[in-house]
Amino acid sequence: MNLEFKRKLPTLQEIKAMYPLDDALAAHKKDTDATLKNIFSGKDNRLLLVIGPCSADREDAVLDYISRLRRVQEKVADKIVIVPRIYTNKPRTTGDGYKGMLHQPDPNADENMLKGLIAIRKLHIKALNETGFSCADEMLYPENHLYLSDVLSYVAVGARSVENQFHRLTASGLDIPVGMKNPTSGDLSVMMNSIRAAQHPHTFVYSGWEVNSAGNTLAHAILRGSVDKNGQAIPNYHYEDLIKLCDLYAKSGLENPEFGKKIRRATAHRKRSVAQHALFQRYRRNGERTDD
Repeated sequence: MNLEFKRKLPTLQEIKAMYPLDDALAAHKKDTDATLKNIFSGKDNRLLLVIGPCSADREDAVLDYISRLRRVQEKVADKIVIVPRIYTNKPRTTGDGYKGMLHQPDPNADENMLKGLIAIRKLHIKALNETGFSCADEMLYPENHLYLSDVLSYVAVGARSVENQFHRLTASGLDIPVGMKNPTSGDLSVMMNSIRAAQHPHTFVYSGWEVNSAGNTLAHAILRGSVDKNGQAIPNYHYEDLIKLCDLYAKSGLENPEFGKKIRRATAHRKRSVAQHALFQRYRRNGERTDD
């Protein structure tokens, strides 16, 4: 193999023991999980807003941003539940460039994955402790989710990963909402197939174990735009795009508690908006679309 083995990393148990989550924060995270589940199941009529930049590269900037979101959350708590995006993994189309805090906790220094694993765990814990938000992150590397599994309340599978079998199977074993993005081509059937796979139970190898997943009924769609064969950006957040996805949901037979179907619109890709993401469009309990 053409690999240089640089260092043996601590186990996830060792990392979690070094930077533990106390009981009070764990309980708060559990409460957020329950709230999001109720939103998806139709028991809570509030909207879910997942918001934040595509990449988190500085702890101070992240904490400043989400502390401002906390003040907004307090003003709109009766109508909207906010989950900040703290995306510590940065997928790259060509593989070149900054790959996120996990790879480079200091963007001006060399890559160091050990320091990165520690940095992203400390950041998510600090966010929960200082603002009360248990946040969202992108599951770029499925096995790395275990380092953050006790602090995250939402996970996204990116456009470049949504066709990957390992991402789909891992999503099926999570008990928090997992948003599956449409691929960069814009093919909605790929996204719908990934949701179906994530909602079904599977047997697979994960972190050195043979595991059984129960299926994740909270897996759902994210519309994130696409590019055509000429590299031209194509948005897909318009009314007619939502109607099309609504119809796909109605025909798919996808499982979802109380038949509550949710669509997330990712509106920060390809410069459509600055640091603004996602509203879930609500559907009636019988699966029909609603225009309100």
